[in-house]
Amino acid sequence: MNLVFATNNAHKLEEVRKILPSTFHILSLSELGCTDEIDETGTTLEANSLIKAQYVWDWLATRPSSCSIDGVFADDTGLEIDALNGAPGVYTARWAGDAHNAAANRQKALRELQGISNRSARFRTVVTLLRSGKNEQVEGIVCGSIATEEHGEGGFGYDSLFIPEGYDATFAELPANVKNTISHRARAMEKLKQLLG
Repeated sequence: MNLVFATNNAHKLEEVRKILPSTFHILSLSELGCTDEIDETGTTLEANSLIKAQYVWDWLATRPSSCSIDGVFADDTGLEIDALNGAPGVYTARWAGDAHNAAANRQKALRELQGISNRSARFRTVVTLLRSGKNEQVEGIVCGSIATEEHGEGGFGYDSLFIPEGYDATFAELPANVKNTISHRARAMEKLKQLLG
């Protein structure tokens, strides 16, 4: 099954390819020649996920090669910190500015939580799947907490700060094969697999 993952994020692409079985051939936007920057103008993860999937679906409709594509999916992920009323949420990737600077985002999280004992948080991923006129959404959630300082070299984004529930290490410290079975994205992809049969 040929699926397009509507992302330009190489880390997400690699992670999803490891999570989904090899029966799914995952194509990236760059492999299709789509270099457009998709404006994420939604105010929710659900809206942004749909915006990205719909944009790529419409883009593919103008390409003759699209007949070999079985579906398009997109995700949007947010870190929701309880003590910050769910922030950064939909603004997770650009919390410290439009440059999508992951290090600056992590430093902002540490500053905002300085002196706060409630560090509970969750990652939530919403995936939109478009295929033959159908539009379906699923979500994956992992609960945990924000560390008081960065730990680990692996992963990306906020991984060096996020400690998943039931573990005493951050996502960045956990082996990729462990993270890829317990993460928000893994849980959303499991539901996506079920949609695809």
